[in-house]
Amino acid sequence: MEFTWILFAFVCGLAVKTINLPPLIGFLLAGFLLNFLGMESNSTLDTLANIGITLMLFSIGLKLHVKDLLKPEVWIGTLSHMGVWTLMFTGIALGLGALSLPYFDVLDFKTAALLSFGLSFSSTVCVMKLLEENGELRTRHGQLALGILVMQDIVAVVFLVAATGEIPSIWAIGLLGLLFLRPLINKLVDKAGHGEMLPLTGVFLALGGYELFYLVGVKGDLGALVFGILLASHPKATEMNKSLMNFKDLFLIGFFLSIGFAALPTLNMIGMSLIITLIILIKFALFFVLMTKMKLRGRTSFLSSLILSNYSEFGLIVVALSVSNGWLATEWLVILALAVSFSFVITSIIYRKSHRLYRRNKEVIRQFESRQCLPEDVFVQPQNADVLIIGLGRVGRGAFDSLKGLLGDSVAGMDADRNRIKIMREANENVFYGDGEDADMWERFNTDGIRLVMLALPIAEDSTNIAIQLRKANYTGQIAAIARYQDERDVLIASGIDTVFNFYTEAGTGFAEESLALIRTAENTAATA
Repeated sequence: MEFTWILFAFVCGLAVKTINLPPLIGFLLAGFLLNFLGMESNSTLDTLANIGITLMLFSIGLKLHVKDLLKPEVWIGTLSHMGVWTLMFTGIALGLGALSLPYFDVLDFKTAALLSFGLSFSSTVCVMKLLEENGELRTRHGQLALGILVMQDIVAVVFLVAATGEIPSIWAIGLLGLLFLRPLINKLVDKAGHGEMLPLTGVFLALGGYELFYLVGVKGDLGALVFGILLASHPKATEMNKSLMNFKDLFLIGFFLSIGFAALPTLNMIGMSLIITLIILIKFALFFVLMTKMKLRGRTSFLSSLILSNYSEFGLIVVALSVSNGWLATEWLVILALAVSFSFVITSIIYRKSHRLYRRNKEVIRQFESRQCLPEDVFVQPQNADVLIIGLGRVGRGAFDSLKGLLGDSVAGMDADRNRIKIMREANENVFYGDGEDADMWERFNTDGIRLVMLALPIAEDSTNIAIQLRKANYTGQIAAIARYQDERDVLIASGIDTVFNFYTEAGTGFAEESLALIRTAENTAATA
C-alpha cells in the first residue's frame, strides 16, 4: 500500500513538473486518484502528514523573531482581516443560500459564520513551500506573510480551546520556563556538530516540542513552532533548517496525499467548491487594502496578499468539529477539501508569476500606497560603490570579505535578510537592506558609479530576474552570477549575465590553485634561505 502511494505521488509529481507546475499540485492529484481507485488512507499516512507539518512549523520558528510578531502590520493586519472576512463571507454564504444553491441553502447564521471563520485562515503549508521554492523567506513580504500565519495559528489555538471545551492543564503555565531552558537547548545544538546529529537534533526538538505542549493540553503544532523560535537566534539555525529541508518535504507529501483521501466529490460539490475558490479574489483584495492602509508599500502589500490568498487545512478542522457537533452536513468536508486543493493550485501557479505581474501593473498598484511609508521600507542608496554584491549568504559573504580586503569600502553588499544586514552594519560593514527583485528599488537606484554587480543567489531564476531589472534601470556595467548546475549556467548566460561561476565544479579549481600557491611559496622560501 505504501509503495502505491509513493508510485502515484512520483508519477503525478513528475508529470506536473514536466509542464512547469509545482510538484505539490501533482501530489494533490495523486491523492484524489488513489481515492477514486478505491484506495484508503490509514494511520501511517496520517502520521507522515503530521510529522511533515510539525517539522515545517519548527522550520518556520527557526526563521522568526518574536519582535516581528509584535509589529502592528502583523497582528492588526491578521485580526482585522479575519474579522472583516468572516463578516463578508457570512453575508455571501447566506446570500447564496437565499438563491437556493445546494448545501448553502441549509446554512443559518451560526453555521455560515463558522464556515467563514474556517476559510479566513491561509495555508501555512502552501505559503511556506512557495516562499522556500522562490527563496523569499527572508524578504519583507515573506516575513510579513509568515508573521500573519503565526498569528493565525495563535487564533486557531484559542478557537480550539473554546470550541472543544478542553482547557489547557494547569501545568501549561510551566511552559513559560522554556525561556530559562534556552541556554541548555543552545548547548544541545552546539554539541550536535555538523553531521547527521544536527538534523536528528532538529527532529528531536520539533517532535519533543509537539509532545510537551500536547501533554499539557495545548496544540502540539504550536510547541514545534515555539521550539523553533527559541533557536532562531542560534548561529546554527540556518544550517539546521537546511539539513531538515529534504526530510520535511518528503513527509509533507503525506499531507498533500491525505487531502485527496477526504472523500469523493459529486458534480454539485465540485461546483460549490469552485464558487468558494473564486471568492479568493475578495480575500486578496481585502488583504491588499488593509496592508496599504497600514502604510506598507504597494509591492509588499501585493506580494504578501497574493501568497496569502488561499484556504487553509485548518478550515477542514473547523468543519470537522462542526460536523461532529451536528452543525454542518458531512458533504461540507468534501467541498472544503476541494476548495483548499483548488486554492493551492491557483496560488502555486499565479505566485510563480507574481514579480512579472507586479512589474506590469506597478503604476496601478502604487496608486494605493500611502504618501508616507513605514521607516523600515525606506531605501538607502549606498555611497561610492564600485562593486555591488547581491546576496550575503555563505558565498556572497565570502566574496564580500575577499573583495573588501582588496578594494576597501568601494565594495557594497545588499541582502533581503534584515537581521543579517543589521548584524553586519553593527560591525561597520558597507551593506544595506534591499530585495533584488524589487522593481521599485531599481527605479530609484543610481548605478552610474558601479562597474560590477555580483549575484550571489542560490536560485538561478532570481539572478535572471535581477539581471533584467538592472538592464531596464540602464545599468551598463558587468554582471556576474553563481550557478549550481550546467543547465542553470546556460540560462543565466542567455539572460544577459556576463559571466557565471559554477561553485560546484569551479570550487575545485580554486582549491587547486590555492594549494599550488602553497607549494610555490614553500619553494621560494627554500630558494631564498
